[in-house]
Parts: sequence; C-alpha cells; structure tokens
Amino acid sequence: MSNLSLKTERLELIPFTLEIVQAEMSDRSLLSYLLDARVPDNWPPPFNDEQSLLWFLEKCQENYYQVGWLGWYFVLNDRVTNERVVIGNGGFKGEPTPDGTVEIGYSILPEYQNKGYGTEAIKALLNWAFEDGEVKRAIAETLPELKASQRLLEKCNFVYIGEGSEPGIIRFELSRINLVSN
Repeated sequence: MSNLSLKTERLELIPFTLEIVQAEMSDRSLLSYLLDARVPDNWPPPFNDEQSLLWFLEKCQENYYQVGWLGWYFVLNDRVTNERVVIGNGGFKGEPTPDGTVEIGYSILPEYQNKGYGTEAIKALLNWAFEDGEVKRAIAETLPELKASQRLLEKCNFVYIGEGSEPGIIRFELSRINLVSN
C-alpha cells in the first residue's frame, strides 16, 4: 500500500491502490481496515458503478499509472465524534497528457454534500497535480442539471468552456495561471 496521502483541515485523501480497489470490490471490512475509516452502508457515492470500479481495478493491475493519478478516497476526520468515515472519492483519469492536461472527477455521499468537503478535496488534489511541472490545465465534466457540482468547480476557479466529450455533458477548465491555493 502507498504511503502517499493528502491532508486538509477536515479530510485525509488516500489514493487508490490495487489492494484497496480489490477490497472495495469484495470485502467492505477489509476496505474499512485499509482506509482506517468506517465505510457507510450506502457506499459507494453517486456515479460510482461497477464498470468504473472495474476500469480502476484494471489500471491498478496493469500498474499503468503512478499512484495518485487515478482515484482517491475522501476520509472525513470528524472532530465531534472522533470518527473517521469515508465520504466520497474522486481523482484523475490518468497522468497528464502530452499537452499537460489532466481530467478530474469527484463524488460525495448525499449526506455529506453541500458542506464544502468536495471543494476541500478537489482543491487539495489540484494543488497536488499542479506541483507536477508538466500539468498545465485541468478539465472536469458534469451534467448541466448538477448545479452543486458546477458551483464546486467554480469555487475551485474552473471556467465553463462549453460542450463536453459526450452529448448532454458540459466541460469546465482550470489553467495553471488560475489555480488558487487552499
């Protein structure tokens, strides 16, 4: 397992590894152990289906990307209850392209939405990604009806640029110049 993690004021972000993704697919108690956090009964968050998890598993098995350039688990360190709980995930669809682009995505369990956790996590991931001198811009795609997702992107200084890669999807972009630290 990787020693890499990112810490924010309220969260710890833990990157996907082969061992962790395999645990998510087959053994919730092992996933909880590996993340040192409770995994809620309604896990996984929206838009995380078996097909996407299989894609991540395949990439981890191929050792195709360096740790960090795929998904990350968002673990809340709840100061009130002193509990650690997995509240969402997100990350990248691979290492930077030759032109320096990374694509980022995210999903938060419904009961943890609209509390700033997604924004906090995405800012941490963007800061980590832009530390790599090759990264020039980040893109993100969402559905037009997901207004909270669009607000999250805007809080992270993304700008709407138009249609996405598929019909019915819209795209946002953040250039290195517009990145604002946490």
